Amino acid sequence: MHNKLVKFVQDTYQTKEFIPLHAPTFAGNEKEYVNNTIESTFVSSVGKYVDQFEQQIEAFTGTAKAIATVNGTAALHTALYMAGVKSGDLVITQALTFVATCNALYHMGAEPVFVDVSKISLGLCPKALECYLEDNAFINNDGFSQHNVTQQVFRAVVPMHTFGHPVELEELMAVCVKWNLKLVEDAAESLGSFYKGQHTGTFGSFSAVSFNGNKVITTGGGGMVLCKNYEEGMHTKHVTTTAKVPHPYEFFHDEAGFNYRLPNLNAALGCAQMEVLPKFIQQKRALAQQYNNFFADSEFTFITEPDYAKSNYWLNAIICPNSETRETFIKETNAQGVMTRPIWKLMHRLPMFQNAKRGALPISEWLESTLVNIPSSPVNNGQ
Repeated sequence: MHNKLVKFVQDTYQTKEFIPLHAPTFAGNEKEYVNNTIESTFVSSVGKYVDQFEQQIEAFTGTAKAIATVNGTAALHTALYMAGVKSGDLVITQALTFVATCNALYHMGAEPVFVDVSKISLGLCPKALECYLEDNAFINNDGFSQHNVTQQVFRAVVPMHTFGHPVELEELMAVCVKWNLKLVEDAAESLGSFYKGQHTGTFGSFSAVSFNGNKVITTGGGGMVLCKNYEEGMHTKHVTTTAKVPHPYEFFHDEAGFNYRLPNLNAALGCAQMEVLPKFIQQKRALAQQYNNFFADSEFTFITEPDYAKSNYWLNAIICPNSETRETFIKETNAQGVMTRPIWKLMHRLPMFQNAKRGALPISEWLESTLVNIPSSPVNNGQ
Protein backbone atom coordinates (compact mmCIF):
# COMPACT_ATOMS: atom_id res chain seq x y z
CA MET A 1 0.00 0.00 0.00
CA HIS A 2 2.79 2.48 0.78
CA ASN A 3 4.16 2.14 -2.78
CA LYS A 4 0.68 2.65 -4.24
CA LEU A 5 0.15 5.74 -2.08
CA VAL A 6 3.50 7.24 -3.11
CA LYS A 7 2.55 6.90 -6.78
CA PHE A 8 -0.95 8.27 -6.13
CA VAL A 9 0.40 11.32 -4.29
CA GLN A 10 3.11 11.97 -6.89
CA ASP A 11 0.51 11.77 -9.67
CA THR A 12 -1.88 14.01 -7.75
CA TYR A 13 0.71 16.73 -7.13
CA GLN A 14 2.39 16.06 -10.50
CA THR A 15 5.91 15.88 -9.10
CA LYS A 16 8.49 13.38 -7.95
CA GLU A 17 10.20 15.98 -5.78
CA PHE A 18 9.72 15.90 -2.00
CA ILE A 19 6.03 16.35 -1.13
CA PRO A 20 5.43 17.91 2.32
CA LEU A 21 2.47 17.33 4.59
CA HIS A 22 0.99 20.79 4.11
CA ALA A 23 2.79 23.60 2.29
CA PRO A 24 1.58 27.21 2.03
CA THR A 25 0.09 28.23 -1.31
CA PHE A 26 0.54 31.77 -2.63
CA ALA A 27 -1.54 32.26 -5.74
CA GLY A 28 -3.19 35.65 -5.31
CA ASN A 29 -2.34 39.19 -4.20
CA GLU A 30 0.17 38.26 -1.49
CA LYS A 31 3.18 40.01 -3.05
CA GLU A 32 1.19 43.12 -3.92
CA TYR A 33 -0.24 43.57 -0.43
CA VAL A 34 3.05 42.85 1.34
CA ASN A 35 4.88 45.30 -0.95
CA ASN A 36 2.19 47.91 -0.25
CA THR A 37 2.84 47.46 3.46
CA ILE A 38 6.59 47.90 3.06
CA GLU A 39 6.12 51.01 0.94
CA SER A 40 3.74 52.49 3.52
CA THR A 41 6.33 51.86 6.32
CA PHE A 42 3.43 50.65 8.54
CA VAL A 43 4.85 47.17 8.99
CA SER A 44 4.24 46.75 12.72
CA SER A 45 1.02 46.40 14.75
CA VAL A 46 -0.71 49.45 13.27
CA GLY A 47 -1.95 49.51 9.69
CA LYS A 48 -4.93 49.07 7.41
CA TYR A 49 -4.34 45.39 6.76
CA VAL A 50 -4.72 44.43 10.43
CA ASP A 51 -8.21 45.94 10.53
CA GLN A 52 -9.07 44.52 7.12
CA PHE A 53 -7.92 41.03 8.08
CA GLU A 54 -10.01 41.06 11.26
CA GLN A 55 -13.05 42.22 9.28
CA GLN A 56 -12.57 39.45 6.71
CA ILE A 57 -12.44 36.82 9.45
CA GLU A 58 -15.54 38.29 11.10
CA ALA A 59 -17.45 38.16 7.82
CA PHE A 60 -16.30 34.63 6.99
CA THR A 61 -16.89 33.05 10.40
CA GLY A 62 -19.86 35.13 11.55
CA THR A 63 -18.20 36.01 14.85
CA ALA A 64 -19.06 39.30 16.56
CA LYS A 65 -15.43 40.42 16.87
CA ALA A 66 -12.08 39.01 15.76
CA ILE A 67 -8.73 40.16 17.16
CA ALA A 68 -5.51 39.37 15.31
CA THR A 69 -2.57 38.08 17.38
CA VAL A 70 1.07 37.14 16.79
CA ASN A 71 0.33 33.39 16.75
CA GLY A 72 -2.29 30.81 17.63
CA THR A 73 -0.86 30.14 21.09
CA ALA A 74 -1.15 33.84 21.95
CA ALA A 75 -4.73 33.75 20.69
CA LEU A 76 -5.55 30.76 22.91
CA HIS A 77 -3.78 32.31 25.91
CA THR A 78 -5.84 35.47 25.43
CA ALA A 79 -9.08 33.51 24.97
CA LEU A 80 -8.48 31.58 28.19
CA TYR A 81 -7.57 34.77 30.05
CA MET A 82 -10.74 36.50 28.86
CA ALA A 83 -12.79 33.44 29.82
CA GLY A 84 -11.62 33.89 33.41
CA VAL A 85 -9.11 31.06 33.74
CA LYS A 86 -6.80 31.73 36.68
CA SER A 87 -3.70 30.22 38.24
CA GLY A 88 -4.57 27.04 40.10
CA ASP A 89 -7.70 26.34 38.06
CA LEU A 90 -8.38 23.03 36.35
CA VAL A 91 -9.17 23.11 32.63
CA ILE A 92 -10.44 20.00 30.89
CA THR A 93 -9.04 19.26 27.45
CA GLN A 94 -7.93 16.31 25.35
CA ALA A 95 -4.66 14.42 25.62
CA LEU A 96 -4.75 14.01 21.84
CA THR A 97 -3.77 17.51 20.79
CA PHE A 98 -0.84 19.65 19.75
CA VAL A 99 1.25 20.75 22.72
CA ALA A 100 0.33 24.44 22.28
CA THR A 101 -3.10 23.74 23.78
CA CYS A 102 -1.50 22.70 27.06
CA ASN A 103 1.38 25.18 26.91
CA ALA A 104 -1.12 28.03 27.06
CA LEU A 105 -2.58 26.55 30.24
CA TYR A 106 0.83 25.85 31.75
CA HIS A 107 2.00 29.44 31.41
CA MET A 108 -1.21 30.67 33.02
CA GLY A 109 -0.58 28.48 36.05
CA ALA A 110 -3.68 26.42 35.23
CA GLU A 111 -3.62 22.62 35.12
CA PRO A 112 -4.86 20.54 32.19
CA VAL A 113 -7.13 17.59 32.90
CA PHE A 114 -7.24 15.02 30.11
CA VAL A 115 -10.34 13.15 28.98
CA ASP A 116 -10.77 10.91 25.97
CA VAL A 117 -11.65 11.84 22.41
CA SER A 118 -14.51 10.58 20.27
CA LYS A 119 -14.20 8.22 17.31
CA ILE A 120 -16.78 10.39 15.56
CA SER A 121 -14.74 13.61 15.59
CA LEU A 122 -11.24 12.74 16.93
CA GLY A 123 -11.90 15.61 19.35
CA LEU A 124 -13.09 15.85 22.96
CA CYS A 125 -15.78 13.26 23.71
CA PRO A 126 -18.86 14.64 25.51
CA LYS A 127 -19.63 11.25 27.10
CA ALA A 128 -16.08 10.95 28.45
CA LEU A 129 -16.33 14.52 29.74
CA GLU A 130 -19.61 13.83 31.54
CA CYS A 131 -18.30 10.61 33.05
CA TYR A 132 -15.12 12.26 34.32
CA LEU A 133 -17.04 15.08 36.00
CA GLU A 134 -19.56 12.70 37.58
CA ASP A 135 -16.71 10.66 39.05
CA ASN A 136 -14.41 13.51 40.10
CA ALA A 137 -16.37 16.73 40.65
CA PHE A 138 -19.20 18.32 42.60
CA ILE A 139 -21.06 21.63 42.36
CA ASN A 140 -20.13 23.89 45.30
CA ASN A 141 -22.35 26.40 47.07
CA ASP A 142 -21.31 29.13 44.63
CA GLY A 143 -22.41 27.05 41.68
CA PHE A 144 -18.92 26.16 40.44
CA SER A 145 -17.53 22.69 39.77
CA GLN A 146 -14.80 21.58 42.17
CA HIS A 147 -12.52 18.58 42.25
CA ASN A 148 -13.58 16.02 44.86
CA VAL A 149 -10.09 15.64 46.32
CA THR A 150 -8.05 18.78 45.64
CA GLN A 151 -10.99 21.22 45.86
CA GLN A 152 -9.65 23.05 42.79
CA VAL A 153 -12.19 24.76 40.57
CA PHE A 154 -12.89 23.37 37.11
CA ARG A 155 -13.01 26.62 35.14
CA ALA A 156 -13.26 25.70 31.47
CA VAL A 157 -13.40 23.02 28.79
CA VAL A 158 -11.13 23.31 25.75
CA PRO A 159 -12.03 21.00 22.86
CA MET A 160 -9.72 21.01 19.85
CA HIS A 161 -11.16 20.50 16.36
CA THR A 162 -8.64 17.84 15.38
CA PHE A 163 -7.38 18.16 11.79
CA GLY A 164 -10.27 20.55 11.15
CA HIS A 165 -13.07 18.11 12.01
CA PRO A 166 -15.61 19.82 14.30
CA VAL A 167 -16.24 18.24 17.71
CA GLU A 168 -19.73 17.34 18.96
CA LEU A 169 -20.44 20.88 20.05
CA GLU A 170 -24.08 20.69 21.13
CA GLU A 171 -23.40 17.76 23.44
CA LEU A 172 -20.27 19.40 24.87
CA MET A 173 -22.11 22.67 25.43
CA ALA A 174 -24.86 20.83 27.33
CA VAL A 175 -22.27 19.34 29.69
CA CYS A 176 -20.65 22.76 30.15
CA VAL A 177 -23.99 24.33 31.07
CA LYS A 178 -24.79 21.54 33.54
CA TRP A 179 -21.42 21.89 35.30
CA ASN A 180 -21.05 25.68 34.91
CA LEU A 181 -17.92 25.49 32.76
CA LYS A 182 -16.74 27.97 30.13
CA LEU A 183 -16.33 26.57 26.62
CA VAL A 184 -13.17 27.83 24.89
CA GLU A 185 -12.68 26.30 21.44
CA ASP A 186 -9.20 25.55 20.20
CA ALA A 187 -10.11 26.16 16.56
CA ALA A 188 -6.47 26.49 15.48
CA GLU A 189 -6.90 23.92 12.70
CA SER A 190 -10.50 24.50 11.67
CA LEU A 191 -10.79 27.73 9.70
CA GLY A 192 -13.39 26.91 7.07
CA SER A 193 -15.04 24.10 9.06
CA PHE A 194 -18.72 24.23 10.02
CA TYR A 195 -20.83 22.48 12.65
CA LYS A 196 -24.43 22.20 11.44
CA GLY A 197 -23.92 25.27 9.27
CA GLN A 198 -22.23 27.41 11.93
CA HIS A 199 -18.51 28.10 11.78
CA THR A 200 -16.31 26.50 14.42
CA GLY A 201 -14.92 28.92 16.97
CA THR A 202 -18.23 30.77 17.27
CA PHE A 203 -19.85 28.57 19.92
CA GLY A 204 -17.61 29.36 22.89
CA SER A 205 -17.46 32.86 24.36
CA PHE A 206 -13.85 33.01 23.19
CA SER A 207 -11.96 30.84 20.72
CA ALA A 208 -8.60 30.73 18.97
CA VAL A 209 -7.55 30.26 15.34
CA SER A 210 -4.01 29.76 13.96
CA PHE A 211 -2.38 31.02 10.76
CA ASN A 212 0.90 29.16 11.08
CA GLY A 213 2.70 28.29 7.85
CA ASN A 214 1.13 24.83 7.70
CA LYS A 215 -2.50 25.90 8.19
CA VAL A 216 -5.26 26.27 5.56
CA ILE A 217 -4.21 29.90 5.11
CA THR A 218 -1.13 31.51 6.60
CA THR A 219 0.23 34.86 7.69
CA GLY A 220 3.66 33.33 8.33
CA GLY A 221 2.84 33.24 12.01
CA GLY A 222 -0.33 34.70 13.39
CA GLY A 223 -3.56 33.85 15.16
CA MET A 224 -7.00 35.24 15.86
CA VAL A 225 -9.25 35.41 18.91
CA LEU A 226 -12.92 34.98 18.02
CA CYS A 227 -15.33 36.65 20.43
CA LYS A 228 -19.05 35.91 20.67
CA ASN A 229 -19.83 39.31 22.21
CA TYR A 230 -18.75 42.57 20.54
CA GLU A 231 -18.12 44.51 23.76
CA GLU A 232 -16.02 41.68 25.19
CA GLY A 233 -14.25 41.59 21.84
CA MET A 234 -13.30 45.24 22.12
CA HIS A 235 -11.98 44.59 25.62
CA THR A 236 -10.00 41.65 24.24
CA LYS A 237 -8.43 43.91 21.61
CA HIS A 238 -7.55 46.40 24.34
CA VAL A 239 -5.89 43.68 26.43
CA THR A 240 -3.81 42.42 23.48
CA THR A 241 -2.45 45.92 22.81
CA THR A 242 -0.82 46.32 26.25
CA ALA A 243 -4.10 47.83 27.57
CA LYS A 244 -2.95 51.26 26.39
CA VAL A 245 -5.56 53.98 26.70
CA PRO A 246 -5.75 55.96 23.42
CA HIS A 247 -4.02 59.34 23.63
CA PRO A 248 -2.12 61.50 21.13
CA TYR A 249 1.15 61.24 23.07
CA GLU A 250 0.80 59.98 26.66
CA PHE A 251 1.37 56.38 27.71
CA PHE A 252 -1.24 55.18 30.19
CA HIS A 253 -2.27 51.55 30.64
CA ASP A 254 -5.34 50.82 32.73
CA GLU A 255 -4.76 47.08 33.34
CA ALA A 256 -2.15 44.39 32.86
CA GLY A 257 -2.14 43.46 29.19
CA PHE A 258 -0.31 41.51 26.52
CA ASN A 259 1.82 42.67 23.60
CA TYR A 260 0.17 40.18 21.27
CA ARG A 261 -0.89 42.21 18.24
CA LEU A 262 -0.28 40.88 14.73
CA PRO A 263 2.05 43.04 12.60
CA ASN A 264 0.54 44.74 9.58
CA LEU A 265 3.09 42.96 7.39
CA ASN A 266 1.69 39.57 8.37
CA ALA A 267 -1.90 40.79 8.13
CA ALA A 268 -1.29 41.85 4.52
CA LEU A 269 -0.44 38.27 3.70
CA GLY A 270 -3.57 37.12 5.52
CA CYS A 271 -5.83 39.49 3.57
CA ALA A 272 -4.61 38.05 0.29
CA GLN A 273 -4.97 34.49 1.58
CA MET A 274 -8.55 35.13 2.70
CA GLU A 275 -9.45 36.07 -0.87
CA VAL A 276 -8.61 32.54 -2.03
CA LEU A 277 -9.67 30.62 1.10
CA PRO A 278 -12.93 29.32 -0.44
CA LYS A 279 -10.95 27.94 -3.37
CA PHE A 280 -8.43 26.29 -1.04
CA ILE A 281 -11.22 24.58 0.91
CA GLN A 282 -12.89 23.40 -2.29
CA GLN A 283 -9.58 21.92 -3.47
CA LYS A 284 -8.87 20.29 -0.11
CA ARG A 285 -12.32 18.72 0.08
CA ALA A 286 -11.89 17.38 -3.46
CA LEU A 287 -8.52 15.89 -2.44
CA ALA A 288 -10.13 14.26 0.60
CA GLN A 289 -12.72 12.62 -1.65
CA GLN A 290 -9.95 11.29 -3.89
CA TYR A 291 -8.18 9.82 -0.85
CA ASN A 292 -11.43 8.32 0.38
CA ASN A 293 -11.91 6.58 -2.95
CA PHE A 294 -8.27 5.45 -3.01
CA PHE A 295 -8.45 3.73 0.39
CA ALA A 296 -12.03 2.42 -0.04
CA ASP A 297 -11.17 -1.23 -0.70
CA SER A 298 -8.06 -1.45 1.47
CA GLU A 299 -7.32 -2.40 5.07
CA PHE A 300 -6.70 1.29 5.81
CA THR A 301 -9.54 3.57 6.94
CA PHE A 302 -9.64 7.15 5.68
CA ILE A 303 -10.91 9.66 8.26
CA THR A 304 -14.00 11.47 6.96
CA GLU A 305 -15.94 14.39 8.38
CA PRO A 306 -18.72 13.69 10.92
CA ASP A 307 -22.27 13.60 9.52
CA TYR A 308 -23.16 16.87 11.24
CA ALA A 309 -20.15 18.77 9.89
CA LYS A 310 -18.51 20.28 6.85
CA SER A 311 -14.77 20.01 7.42
CA ASN A 312 -11.88 21.90 5.85
CA TYR A 313 -9.90 18.61 5.88
CA TRP A 314 -6.85 20.52 7.06
CA LEU A 315 -4.79 17.36 7.49
CA ASN A 316 -5.98 14.15 5.90
CA ALA A 317 -5.54 11.05 8.03
CA ILE A 318 -5.83 7.28 7.81
CA ILE A 319 -6.13 4.54 10.41
CA CYS A 320 -3.71 1.65 9.89
CA PRO A 321 -4.73 -1.90 10.85
CA ASN A 322 -2.09 -2.02 13.60
CA SER A 323 0.95 -0.19 14.97
CA GLU A 324 3.44 -2.38 13.09
CA THR A 325 1.83 -1.60 9.75
CA ARG A 326 1.80 2.06 10.66
CA GLU A 327 5.53 2.14 11.41
CA THR A 328 6.36 0.45 8.09
CA PHE A 329 4.00 2.78 6.21
CA ILE A 330 5.57 5.93 7.68
CA LYS A 331 9.13 4.73 7.18
CA GLU A 332 8.65 3.67 3.55
CA THR A 333 6.66 6.69 2.36
CA ASN A 334 9.12 9.18 3.88
CA ALA A 335 12.03 7.26 2.36
CA GLN A 336 10.42 7.79 -1.05
CA GLY A 337 9.95 11.55 -0.59
CA VAL A 338 6.29 11.60 0.46
CA MET A 339 5.93 13.05 3.93
CA THR A 340 3.69 11.18 6.34
CA ARG A 341 3.74 11.34 10.11
CA PRO A 342 2.13 9.86 13.21
CA ILE A 343 -0.28 11.82 15.33
CA TRP A 344 1.10 13.73 18.31
CA LYS A 345 2.34 11.98 21.43
CA LEU A 346 -0.43 12.07 23.99
CA MET A 347 0.07 15.01 26.34
CA HIS A 348 0.39 12.93 29.50
CA ARG A 349 3.38 11.14 27.95
CA LEU A 350 5.31 14.44 27.90
CA PRO A 351 7.44 15.14 31.01
CA MET A 352 5.75 18.44 31.91
CA PHE A 353 2.25 16.91 31.91
CA GLN A 354 2.94 13.35 33.06
CA ASN A 355 1.32 13.93 36.44
CA ALA A 356 -1.78 15.66 35.09
CA LYS A 357 -5.19 14.40 36.19
CA ARG A 358 -6.87 12.26 33.55
CA GLY A 359 -9.62 9.82 32.84
CA ALA A 360 -9.35 6.61 30.82
CA LEU A 361 -8.02 7.30 27.31
CA PRO A 362 -8.65 4.17 25.20
CA ILE A 363 -9.62 5.97 21.97
CA SER A 364 -6.76 8.44 22.28
CA GLU A 365 -4.28 5.59 22.80
CA TRP A 366 -5.68 3.65 19.84
CA LEU A 367 -5.35 6.67 17.56
CA GLU A 368 -1.85 7.37 18.85
CA SER A 369 -0.76 3.90 17.77
CA THR A 370 -2.55 3.63 14.41
CA LEU A 371 -3.18 7.06 12.84
CA VAL A 372 -1.06 8.56 10.05
CA ASN A 373 -1.32 11.99 8.44
CA ILE A 374 -0.79 12.14 4.68
CA PRO A 375 -0.07 15.06 2.27
CA SER A 376 -2.89 17.59 2.37
CA SER A 377 -1.83 20.77 0.52
CA PRO A 378 -4.48 22.18 -1.82
CA VAL A 379 -4.19 20.71 -5.30
CA ASN A 380 -4.69 23.09 -8.20
CA ASN A 381 -6.57 20.85 -10.62
CA GLY A 382 -8.22 23.58 -12.61
CA GLN A 383 -10.94 24.42 -10.09
